[in-house]
Amino acid sequence: MDAQLEQTSAAPVRAPARRRHRGVLRYPLVRQLLRFTAVGVVCTATSLALYAFLRPYVGAQPANATALVLTSLMNTALNRRLTFKITERHRMKRDHLNGLIVILVALLITGGSLGILHWINPAATVADELWTTTLAGFAATAVRFTLLRHWIFRRARHR
Repeated sequence: MDAQLEQTSAAPVRAPARRRHRGVLRYPLVRQLLRFTAVGVVCTATSLALYAFLRPYVGAQPANATALVLTSLMNTALNRRLTFKITERHRMKRDHLNGLIVILVALLITGGSLGILHWINPAATVADELWTTTLAGFAATAVRFTLLRHWIFRRARHR
């Protein structure tokens, strides 16, 4: 029995097969950007729906802040798992706290854009506000990806 156990434990451990990517997909940054974009589409749609729902009840700025904060945990969790391929629970709380900081930066960008819109056009419609937050969201998204990749999830930059 011991001889059988020794043979089993002495067997070489094989590394998992790595998938070979071709063309531009061989670059981790390109793969991460594609996955980040997919996560962003889901989170943006959710955020815009929440904003449109909450806007008549609480006003533009609180609706924007609420929508961003509520979708931030979903965004960080999805980017952690799908974009940067981090599956272990190690540092998850810290990642989510840092993700909230990143969302606050996005809130400053989108909230600032709403403030400018209302300063330029005090009678702006909800549709105007949605377009403004969407366009500002593109800038916030670039900042968010950069912060996630180079600060929060830098340990997984090459996945």
